[in-house]
Amino acid sequence: MSTETTVRADEAGDVTNGEVADVDVTTFAIADIRSHARQIAHGDTVVVFDTTLRDGEQSPGATLNTQEKLDIAQQLARLGVDIMEAGFPAASPGDLDAVRQIANTIGRNARLDKNGQTVAPPIIAGLARANKNDIDKAWEAVQGAVRPRIHTFLATSDIHMEHKLRMSRDDVLETVGDMVQYAASLCQDVEFSPEDAGRSDPAFLVKVLEVAIKAGATTLNIPDTVGYTTPEEYGALIQHLRQNVPGGKDVIFSLHCHNDLGLATANTLAGIKAGARQIEVTINGIGERAGNTSLEETVMALHTRKPVYGLETNVVTTELHRASDMVSRYTGIVIQPNKAIVGANAFAHEAGIHQDGMLKHKRTYEIMDASTIGLHQSKLVLGKHSGRHALQRKLEEMGYHLERDELQEIFKRFKELADKKKTVSDADLEALVGDELYQPVETWELLNIQVQCGSQVIPTAVVTLRNNTTGATVTDAGFGTGPVDAIYQGINRIIGVENTLVEFLVQAVTEGIDANGDVTIRIEVPDSRGYSETAQGRPRRRLFSGRGVDTDILVASAKAYMQALNKLLSTLNSESSSVAITA
Repeated sequence: MSTETTVRADEAGDVTNGEVADVDVTTFAIADIRSHARQIAHGDTVVVFDTTLRDGEQSPGATLNTQEKLDIAQQLARLGVDIMEAGFPAASPGDLDAVRQIANTIGRNARLDKNGQTVAPPIIAGLARANKNDIDKAWEAVQGAVRPRIHTFLATSDIHMEHKLRMSRDDVLETVGDMVQYAASLCQDVEFSPEDAGRSDPAFLVKVLEVAIKAGATTLNIPDTVGYTTPEEYGALIQHLRQNVPGGKDVIFSLHCHNDLGLATANTLAGIKAGARQIEVTINGIGERAGNTSLEETVMALHTRKPVYGLETNVVTTELHRASDMVSRYTGIVIQPNKAIVGANAFAHEAGIHQDGMLKHKRTYEIMDASTIGLHQSKLVLGKHSGRHALQRKLEEMGYHLERDELQEIFKRFKELADKKKTVSDADLEALVGDELYQPVETWELLNIQVQCGSQVIPTAVVTLRNNTTGATVTDAGFGTGPVDAIYQGINRIIGVENTLVEFLVQAVTEGIDANGDVTIRIEVPDSRGYSETAQGRPRRRLFSGRGVDTDILVASAKAYMQALNKLLSTLNSESSSVAITA
């Protein structure tokens, strides 16, 4: 591993986006991984292993391109996560490249912690099945990080061993020993997961984990892969393993729970009470099927109920809302309004009794301050007479630190919106920033739409697009069952990429007749790639999300469709380039 990289400041000063200038980050490398693990195992800090970019991306429709992964990884670093599982490198060349770029950038940048102190870059982990090819690719991807980790796994439940692996218990024990040892020969920090541990024989688990420790694993992750266990069962399992696995007291036990029964956060908290000191979580709880344990729920439970748990995390909680919003916009997965911590209603009060109590004392109906997660009450009323400086200050209060060019674009859009509305709310700004900043490379740009529809008229849309590669402007018309369908048919006639619209969601950002319309869509395309699969080996659906915001719902719908199509085109172009290089 190279030892020459130092982090440099830009012209703005010593600290930029949470990164620290002129720090030799190689001094943060872990010299003795076993001593480091022992310290965490016996400490009062729960380390946060974020798998948004790996397990979270396995949510149907949540596919992210490399730039989106880098942006989210940078925000996760600001958030203060200790370990970042950046992907599954063996899944595809694109995944390997994304993990490598994250390791070589975010994995080599010092940062500021919640107390403003300079701390190490996050550990960058890559997932690998228990075979040499996967492990080699994981190491190839993460080795550029100051703190790399290989995370390898093999199923241990009888149902998985019999029907999926076709392996005996002895075969599994031998494979775990060989592959963990092989991973440890490449990387000193190795994590092992017995997949479907929640349905595995505890006595057999003890044997498997003993083999993994002897082979070099210093973190043992206990996945409730299918969300089967209850908090009492999961807590008892963690306690049993810590007490009975030889050497288990001096390694880190980790928790990885799924939410199939809605118990992921409760199970994770039970595991923490039983002595585990690493949690594997995702932003907004996204992930396979019903999702994973929610990072924000678990962290804020520990933060708010400290007298119960007596434990800390290194998370900068004021970055939670920004991280949640970014992941929602990039993946196209809308956060349910009643979602704990980050949902739109989490700090909203409508009932008269609640409002009366809140006016008398906030703690009557709020157990935490909105400011703790990065939400701030508006102190500036923004309208059409507001200037750039007022907008910049407001955005900074909301957690958005924009470059000059980005601010200029946002200000332009803000003025256009302010001309249509009397006041621009925080929700409007959140939607506006997301719509403007979180965009793929635009192969095609929407210039204009004109729609004609009515009870006795065939819905017709005239669409004008510009190809930013050739500079050509193209106009065509589409006919449909409704105005949105007509717009999409017109766009399809110009761009000509086969796809199926599988989801269309419309929300009002704010109340009133002048509300912004927020449209989220997903499109699906056929997948002919043999390497496209989840970590569990299942085919990955080819879905692309788009989001558009405008006071005209038809314009918002067109913007959302264009964003999804541009993501699709960007991915196809990237894959074509990869094939050409390989050939």
